[in-house]
Amino acid sequence: MENYGVTLLKNQIFNPYLPSYEYVADGEPHVFSNRLYIFGSHDSFGGKAFCEKDYVCWSAPVDDLSDWNFEGVIYRKNQDPANKKGKMRLFAPDVCKGCDGRYYLFYGLSFLPSIRVAVSDTPAGKYEFYGYVKHPDGKMYGTKTGDFFPFDPGVINDNGRIFLYSGFSPDVWYLRLGIDLISPVKGAKGNQVIELEDDMLTVKSVKQLIPGTHNSRGTGFEAHEFYEAGSIRKFDGKYYFIYSSVLSHELAYAVSDYPDRDFSFAGTLHSNGDIGIGSNKKPLNYWGNNHGSVECINGEYYVFGHRHTFWRECSRQGVAEKLEFENGLFKPAEMTSCGLNSKPLGLGRYEAGIACNLFAKQGAEKSVFFKNKKKSQLHPCILQDGGDRENTPQQYVHNLRDSGVAGYKYFECDCNEILLIVRGSKGRIDVLFDLNGEAAASFAINETAQFAEYSAPLQFSGKKAIYLKYSGEGSVDILALELK
Repeated sequence: MENYGVTLLKNQIFNPYLPSYEYVADGEPHVFSNRLYIFGSHDSFGGKAFCEKDYVCWSAPVDDLSDWNFEGVIYRKNQDPANKKGKMRLFAPDVCKGCDGRYYLFYGLSFLPSIRVAVSDTPAGKYEFYGYVKHPDGKMYGTKTGDFFPFDPGVINDNGRIFLYSGFSPDVWYLRLGIDLISPVKGAKGNQVIELEDDMLTVKSVKQLIPGTHNSRGTGFEAHEFYEAGSIRKFDGKYYFIYSSVLSHELAYAVSDYPDRDFSFAGTLHSNGDIGIGSNKKPLNYWGNNHGSVECINGEYYVFGHRHTFWRECSRQGVAEKLEFENGLFKPAEMTSCGLNSKPLGLGRYEAGIACNLFAKQGAEKSVFFKNKKKSQLHPCILQDGGDRENTPQQYVHNLRDSGVAGYKYFECDCNEILLIVRGSKGRIDVLFDLNGEAAASFAINETAQFAEYSAPLQFSGKKAIYLKYSGEGSVDILALELK
């Protein structure tokens, strides 16, 4: 594929916030010494399973979130003593600075019933295996009768007290869908908070934190019960527990004055389907599981989650959105293309893969179509040519069919012209500012197997969303759009 390139204004950021060839999911953002670090699991492009690769880390200075630095591989799968052959996968991690000044990486290894720990002298590693979370008698936590299933660790050092949050609660929700995840995951009955000794390994106490579907009646968590992906933050003296609810696409949160009790449901932070944000009740983006957290960066709050690509739930990329924080509560953030930019995008050329809304005539659904090739042929996806990390490929919108839409939110500029780079079937692409509005510009697309440039007048000032809607037989791929 010809490399058209992407020329952007200096210091302009967009979603996904890491390079488009990077597939870091389950992102835990942490600020250490005026740098923002992203710790997460590591998917493959087109991956057939979650978390197939070694842990990597990216970081950026807090005063320039466009200046990302690849810290490299910080922990390999085969460093764990139980995974010398590297056949098991490193699930979602979190990192905490211990009382000794070292950094501790907590993680799960496939579905083994344990939380494992690695340690480093610096945030970005390299990390070395340290041990397992264990009972005072030395027995691994998760293996005793009555232990909760340990999964998706989140950890905080709260003025010298170490709290580990973990758990999995798929029971009622998955049984409703006819999916049996219970038999291989014993003790998957909810989430818990574990206080650890200073050694970062030994259990001091265990408590249930918030309810799952089996015990939520009358709690205020109904319809937003805990499912997985627990994370913890402390802002202005209050504790914020961020988690993936039973809706799966949703990051919700609960608030308490205490780190280990009395949490109350507080609301939704983010949906990777853009569902339930504002007046929107239907998905405007292909959705799947969500996992992330909130971080305060230079006095501004951002929620970090992930999106799904290639018709798959296990080929995920990090996205982030600015949050409004008022009176101790957050307002939910919609999916946008600008994310960490903290303001709308300006003039310039952009990969079409930064689409924040994407759906077919039939709407958007859960991203598992690769299991049903006939169905996936009806829906668009975010795609790249070549293999994983191969030649730093550009992402594009693939298989946009009649009445399908790719949406970009938001731009703020004085625009006179729009340019698209497209290949595929003969048809028309309309440019809309509103999904229910009239076309502000239109392109007649010629049938071609190679990408070709099309331009049209498009005048607007101020803040606008841009939606590209295709009409015609067959389908088109959109590689880039440019505002001039």
